[in-house]
Amino acid sequence: MNQVKTVAMITGATGAIGEAIASGLAKHSNYEVVLIARNEAKAQKSVQDIIQATGNQAIRYELCDLSRRAEIYTLAEEWQGPLHILINNAALSPRKRHETPEGIETQFAVNVLSYFWMTQAFTPNLKAGAPARVINVASYWAGDLDIDDLEFKQRAYRNGTAYRQSKQANRMLTVAFAERLKPVGISVNSCHPGDVNSTLSNDLGFGGSETPEQGAATPVWLATAPKGVTKSGRYFSQMHAERCRSSENKHAIEVLYAACLQYA
Repeated sequence: MNQVKTVAMITGATGAIGEAIASGLAKHSNYEVVLIARNEAKAQKSVQDIIQATGNQAIRYELCDLSRRAEIYTLAEEWQGPLHILINNAALSPRKRHETPEGIETQFAVNVLSYFWMTQAFTPNLKAGAPARVINVASYWAGDLDIDDLEFKQRAYRNGTAYRQSKQANRMLTVAFAERLKPVGISVNSCHPGDVNSTLSNDLGFGGSETPEQGAATPVWLATAPKGVTKSGRYFSQMHAERCRSSENKHAIEVLYAACLQYA
């Protein structure tokens, strides 16, 4: 009898941390790992590298521009079968302000709205795979959220400020989704991955002191360990739950959730 596969999806899966997360999950022979990427050449290379490193043949990719809601929902509509693990990891931090074709500031679209849209769009598949997990890769470097200026139309755009805002939003929306999805058997947690030298960290003016595997350790742990199911609405760092003050303001969380709903 064939063993039923645990199906895991990772966004931003061709980046340093994303590929390390995918590889960490692929070490489990009963996992099917799906990489979500925008660049097909990079996706093909990542798939082959992970197969070679882990011996797991159940690795594949899907192409999707995560800054665009329509592409995310098309991906979900074409998806067949249950999903057990969704890891929202994609992030960027352009040094100059850009907008998507829909007129949304790009960093907010990718770092915040893609997490929101992916979770919404794949909720039916996650319900089918319950008990299921959503892991939002956030950061300890979080703050500066301005609910009245989420896209930096009034403030001067600084990519570090926009990044900090997006990571605060990730943590807050984790709580919003955790409360909504708990009744259907889906846990939702956020985490700080680790300080890894990557395109993202370089754009923010940093390097990195940890290997991609070290950076991926907490997301992989949340995706595989029992605590990733038994706990929900929590923020983790180095595989330990930490207090997140931004996640304690229920009113602000609901205001942010309602604001994200407007991007339909």
